[in-house]
Amino acid sequence: MQLNILAIGDIVGQPGRKILEKKLQGFIKDQNIDFCIANGENAAGGSGITVGIANKLFSYDINVITMGDHVWKRKEIFDSLQSEQRLLRPANYSPLAHGRGHVALKTKTDHTVGIINLLGRVFMKPIDCPFRAADKAIEELSKLTNIIIVDMHAEATSEKIAMGWYLDGKVSAVVVLTPTCKQRMKRFCLE
Repeated sequence: MQLNILAIGDIVGQPGRKILEKKLQGFIKDQNIDFCIANGENAAGGSGITVGIANKLFSYDINVITMGDHVWKRKEIFDSLQSEQRLLRPANYSPLAHGRGHVALKTKTDHTVGIINLLGRVFMKPIDCPFRAADKAIEELSKLTNIIIVDMHAEATSEKIAMGWYLDGKVSAVVVLTPTCKQRMKRFCLE
């Protein structure tokens, strides 16, 4: 079995949304993409996301939207975090926080993909341990699928690399495309 999974980093404001509106569906078709993950934490004016913007992004064939530390910037999204399973907040926020941090979804070829959204702690406001949150989410998702993708939003390159090594052999991929303000990592493969 081969799946083509597209991971899109930070969608920033209207320019980011416009390019997706114009190009994404054609790219997905041309490249035979089975599943698309995108980080939408800056999709609304460079900070947060709105319900309308999330729905637009889903209409462009994005299967799941992950967030980061800007998830709470727009209160209107709180109810959608509860009701829309395709909209994830970092799993290492309190379990009492709105929404969910991981989900298992079907691809268009009927395979199940697990997605985990994590937030780093270095240079960030206090938050629960992303390593423990990853373990808990993997335990739940591995009952449903062996395809698990982790989107980690973190400031420190070292923390992103540490997560990759920690999850090596436990998940299919760790994607560390955000935040855009500190792009130091080009491509880092453990194998």
